[in-house]
Amino acid sequence: MAAEMALLKPISKFSSTSHGFGSPRPYSKFYVINMSSATSQNSPKPKKAAKTGIKESLLTPRFYTTDFDEMETLFNTEINKNLNQSEFEALRQEFKTDYNQTHFVRSKEFKEAADKMQGPLRQIFVEFLERSCTAEFSGFLLYKELGRRLKIMKIYSLMLQKTNPVVAEIFSLMSRDEARHAGFLNKGLSDFNLALDLGFLTKARKYTFFKPKFIFYATYLSEKIGYWRYITIYRHLKANPEFQVYPIFKYFENWCQDENRHGDFFSALMKAQPQFLNDWKAKLWSRFFCLSVYVTMYLNDCQRTDFYEGIGLNTKEFDMHVIIETNRTTARIFPAVLDVENPEFKRKLDRMVEINQKLIAVGENQDISLVKNLKRIPIIAALASELLAAYLMPPIESGSVDFAEFEPQLVY
Repeated sequence: MAAEMALLKPISKFSSTSHGFGSPRPYSKFYVINMSSATSQNSPKPKKAAKTGIKESLLTPRFYTTDFDEMETLFNTEINKNLNQSEFEALRQEFKTDYNQTHFVRSKEFKEAADKMQGPLRQIFVEFLERSCTAEFSGFLLYKELGRRLKIMKIYSLMLQKTNPVVAEIFSLMSRDEARHAGFLNKGLSDFNLALDLGFLTKARKYTFFKPKFIFYATYLSEKIGYWRYITIYRHLKANPEFQVYPIFKYFENWCQDENRHGDFFSALMKAQPQFLNDWKAKLWSRFFCLSVYVTMYLNDCQRTDFYEGIGLNTKEFDMHVIIETNRTTARIFPAVLDVENPEFKRKLDRMVEINQKLIAVGENQDISLVKNLKRIPIIAALASELLAAYLMPPIESGSVDFAEFEPQLVY
């Protein structure tokens, strides 16, 4: 599950979490990173420069939860007659096939490539692995909890035959994929003598609550934009192998198909809930989530141009390609999308980048908190103004639940 949901405004916080992935066993030669301002007292001391954690910000990957009771009602086969059980069954068989079961196998190339990587690229690449691992782990936690809770509800009402065990199983199978991704990324960090403490992460992070329909919009976009990011990087590096600085990118061709299948499942979920797609409110929300996901990715990546330049990509060109392709894919299911191919949309994104850089500069100066907050007010207002202007651009009326049936053939 990609990390492009961070700009979405928290509605409420959720303190309890799902467990089961476990924390990595501490290694004497690894520095276990706790994702907070303070490290655990039991964490081993690093041999090299200490890394105290990842800074929390508006763009940091977030963890999400939802209304599980409402989710169960949405997929109750007696209440919802729009459920296409044959489609869900076909998706379940697709996930159970587990095409990537033996794909994520490491070789000695990983450690060798990590040892060769030095300087700013090494530092920014570690951050890429950390953020990617956090985003995938976030997806694991959400999908695992959905699968677990829907399964519990299935057992509770088994005699009434009101639940949808197929949907519950698909969520569990997607959590398997996300756990595999997160574990592979965390193992990559071990090549740099680092590791994320995923057990600590599960307990320590705050959870943002979204209603199920918002989970559908946001997660569909996150999975599809993840697909386009991975396949674009893979194709670029295949054509330009001199920029293949680390072998993890060689796995992206198969990896991105997991993201694609996850997005197809959320497309099926939305088709089963036409009320989320066929009114004026759905059009407004669709555009809002498109804007949130696209802007978050663009601002994040423009802070990390060293990474993209290190693998031979122009950051803004890469992002615009990913945004345009994701938007075209999304238009097959969302009732309205942004006109991202209008040159004015990119100009607004670039102005947001400039404003965001000013916001970062304020945070890094030596002023007291009160002065910093006062300086932030006009900058945040300017950013909000650009966001609103981008949102109010004439949208593209799109989306038909009929078109979505062909999505797997058109995307790749």
